[in-house]
Amino acid sequence: MMAVQAPSRKRQNQTTEETASPWQVVVLDDPVNLMAYVTRVIMRVFSYDQTRAENLMMQVHQRGRAVVWSGGREKAEMYVQQLHQAQLHASLERAG
Repeated sequence: MMAVQAPSRKRQNQTTEETASPWQVVVLDDPVNLMAYVTRVIMRVFSYDQTRAENLMMQVHQRGRAVVWSGGREKAEMYVQQLHQAQLHASLERAG
């Protein structure tokens, strides 16, 4: 009698690991949007207070980018989409 091997779950584990590992939402500097507008968008999208949003906006302005949120991939993708809808330059990056 031949033994039948169970199907490999390697692919499923890789997919779960890819979506579960931390992802970062990064806002990038652009020459179009005013600093006050960027602050308001960050406050609205992430429910941050004005001080935190202003600090992140200043990082964007001075360094050219700021990590504004870190967490699961699905939520990060949603945040990037909301930032794009507000005409901000944003990207999704794997944390680390």
